[in-house]
Amino acid sequence: AVENIISTITIKNIVAITWHQHNFFLWNFLMTAQLIEGKKISQQILQELTIRVQQRLDNQLRRPCLAVVLVGEDPASTVYVRNKKRACETIGFESRSYELPVHTTEAELLALIDEMNADNGIDGILVQLPLPAHIDSQQVLERIVPHKDVDGFHPYNVGRLAVKMPLMRPCTPKGVMTLLDAYQVPITGKKAVVVGASNIVGRPQALELLLARATVTICHSATQNLAQEVAAADIVVVGVGIPNFVKGEWIKPGAVVIDVGINRLENGQLCGDVEFDAARERASMITPVPGGVGPMTIATLMENTLKAAEIHDTKQS
Repeated sequence: AVENIISTITIKNIVAITWHQHNFFLWNFLMTAQLIEGKKISQQILQELTIRVQQRLDNQLRRPCLAVVLVGEDPASTVYVRNKKRACETIGFESRSYELPVHTTEAELLALIDEMNADNGIDGILVQLPLPAHIDSQQVLERIVPHKDVDGFHPYNVGRLAVKMPLMRPCTPKGVMTLLDAYQVPITGKKAVVVGASNIVGRPQALELLLARATVTICHSATQNLAQEVAAADIVVVGVGIPNFVKGEWIKPGAVVIDVGINRLENGQLCGDVEFDAARERASMITPVPGGVGPMTIATLMENTLKAAEIHDTKQS
């Protein structure tokens, strides 16, 4: 039936429909959202970065180098660090690992960061969060020099994003914007709702969407009528760390849903912060969990590391 309806549209009209409008048209009949495949897009980015690394080597420039610091043995953090090292190996970056015992003091960690800041062979520094409770994460993040802050968490880098002069952009929010661009999602003038106001995702995500000229609302723990706010959104980005927090029935028909959350249920299954099955029946596009935003975070980290290396080139020339 869908094929018969589509066949009645003239070729001229089909050509005139943008990619997103065409997707929305199909959604009206199929009533199921298209998946935004972050894994696929991230692989394309890594392939492009591999070529750029080889070009650097051909021009007698060194491989970009990412230093990753892990304090303690948190299982999830260990997996994340392993994935980042694997990405470095895939595209030809040098990676250095600093695996410190859980009883490492804040002073010892800050001293290590000072050494890495001064090391001209290191382009990017990443301290895996969360840190043990006795270490002040903010002090640690602010100790990294901004041009080596490839996570984009330093107040200097967040501030540059706020004044429309981004340098190192926070990885997850930037990865979300790359996905929206890859799937040709209109942003200018659209209503975007960010659920969650963390320094890592929510706040910089709102700044990224604002930079793209969306009308942005940030929802947080004190927000009243959350369902009403979400229901008005053309684009919804959710990052709260609570399984199935945003209900599918809240989603505006045809909205684009970006689920940043990744949670492990008691049965071992992974899920996001959005009720996926119910939301997919209303959204026009939605990210899966896993395979949506997660791979983009790592791909963006690699992009930032290459950018840091290029900045390093200019500082040394």
